[in-house]
Amino acid sequence: MGWLVAVAKFLVNEILSEPAYLIGIITAVGLIALRRTTGQIVGGAIKATLGFLLIGAGAGLVTGSLAPLGTMIQGATGAHGVIPTNEAIVGIAQDRFGSRVAWLMILGFVVSLLLARFTPLRYVFLTGHHMLFMATLLTVVLAGTGQSTFAVVAVGGVLLGIMLVAMPAFAHPWTKRVTGSNTVAIGHFGTAGYVVAGAAGKVVGKRSRSTEEMKLPEGLRFLRDSMVATALSMLLIYLVMAVVFLAKAGKEQAFKAFAGAGGAPATDVGNYLMQSVMQGLRFGIAVAVILFGVRTILGELVPAFQGIAEKVVPGALPALDAPIVFPYAQNAVLIGFLASFTGGLVSLGLLTWIFNPAFGLALVLPGLVPHFFTGGAAGVYGNSTGGRRGAVVGAFLNGVLITFLPALLLKVLGAFGDQNTTFGDADFGWLGALIGNAGKAGGAPGLVIILLIGFAVLGAAIVMQKRVVETGWDPGAARDAALGRETAPGREAAPAGETTAGPASYPKIAPPAGAPAPPPPPR
Repeated sequence: MGWLVAVAKFLVNEILSEPAYLIGIITAVGLIALRRTTGQIVGGAIKATLGFLLIGAGAGLVTGSLAPLGTMIQGATGAHGVIPTNEAIVGIAQDRFGSRVAWLMILGFVVSLLLARFTPLRYVFLTGHHMLFMATLLTVVLAGTGQSTFAVVAVGGVLLGIMLVAMPAFAHPWTKRVTGSNTVAIGHFGTAGYVVAGAAGKVVGKRSRSTEEMKLPEGLRFLRDSMVATALSMLLIYLVMAVVFLAKAGKEQAFKAFAGAGGAPATDVGNYLMQSVMQGLRFGIAVAVILFGVRTILGELVPAFQGIAEKVVPGALPALDAPIVFPYAQNAVLIGFLASFTGGLVSLGLLTWIFNPAFGLALVLPGLVPHFFTGGAAGVYGNSTGGRRGAVVGAFLNGVLITFLPALLLKVLGAFGDQNTTFGDADFGWLGALIGNAGKAGGAPGLVIILLIGFAVLGAAIVMQKRVVETGWDPGAARDAALGRETAPGREAAPAGETTAGPASYPKIAPPAGAPAPPPPPR
């Protein structure tokens, strides 16, 4: 029997404990269930494995490019500053928690299918990269409370499953308002910002006209490219912090900033500034590598999950990535991005002058990517209920949320709070802060409180589904009456067509007449 024990140890220690192999195996199992050919199964499993390895490679680049910036921020402000980037923190966490993240993600998806099958929350969350992000957050926070591996995977899987079906339900009245149909839900963990934006629009914009009745400069549309937006945001942030650090610390200390990242000290001011530019561009490349890795995984993993879900939960609504709403109000996307970024800047000022000195909250620097995607979607939701004023105010509030919530989340991330990056979207912040603080009770009591939080979210979502979604409540009905309209704002002038969300493997959704061309790829 010794050979059997040796084989078992080999499988556990060398294969199942290696997250890249585990992801490949799960992909293969899903493709087998879908009765794909042998070539498709083997190719899909290998691509998913390589995608996971790409995430690790990108994480190393991210860590290297962020190290000098952390030195500059601390030297210039005396405070710890971070840039929320989901892909970066997920990539960094894989080295330590990769296998637990993989198991938790798998269990969470199974739990979500069971909840969708046996509760009124009939949503199947197909935004795979956000599923991965939330699984990583739950793993990091739960492990940080000292829980065992089994408890992390079991409790985290239940929480993930709840979030995958609950959050689409909370946003669905506003999603139906945006799309004009009940054929698709939003599956993105910026939901708190979208709900706040839709609610704010209803309050402030009853008679405000739609953003789609105005013209915006074409020159701003290059920001739709996430790699360009990431590199540009980091380049600008690096240059600003480099100049401030140089002015405060002096040449001798400032020129050493890049030596800590394995680079050479700057030789003069021009070299110092250009090294800052290069580090900003390298961050853009690093995130692009991680994104490519995530998309490579999901291009194989999502179809497998999707096919299984269709058999287990027939008739459920697909919950898709935030860009699914972009075509319904394209001007609102850019307005929302600018308003959200402004909200981030204002919130950064408040953190710097009030909340960092008084409460020790980290400085959360606004990045173009999270503000574009969540701010753009928030602008669409705000526009649907409040026109231009709704888009501006709603997206501004989203910018406040995705600045303060990550600052609160950093308090419970333990060692990961010192990585100069963190999770960026609203739902990661409020859920992570809640369960992290609940877990401080320790042991079984901590787990009980954490599970109670999860069940409270689930119960609230079921009430929302039964009493609000299924009753047909329209959050913009009063606005339509005030403007004498019968259709949702922003959809009147949109050309007809078909839209897809995310990678080509995502299901195609055919909205009713009025839906425009395909949205940009997911973040």
